[in-house]
Amino acid sequence: MHRSKSFRRTDRVTPKGRHVLHFERKPGSKPHCAICRAELNGIPAKRNAKGRTINSNARMFGGVLCSKCSANVIKLASRIEQGEMKLNDIGIVQRNYILQMISH
Repeated sequence: MHRSKSFRRTDRVTPKGRHVLHFERKPGSKPHCAICRAELNGIPAKRNAKGRTINSNARMFGGVLCSKCSANVIKLASRIEQGEMKLNDIGIVQRNYILQMISH
């Protein structure tokens, strides 16, 4: 279990003067937006938090996209549905989220 790099190794000196290795879990990193890689607000960075679904925002694409990117995806999806734009005019990164939006 302790051979993997998911545990941080720290050297400790006991009161008797022995050197002992302690293994601690590494801290988790903040979740990031899937399009622009900005840090997502409102979601804890703890590794053992209760799960992404409990701690994420309740809106569409909450916990996956930041508010700016999700607003942009919603705008583009509505323009495609109205016929103002074509799906080929949009970048590949946003296309998957727009297809989810249209099918939903």
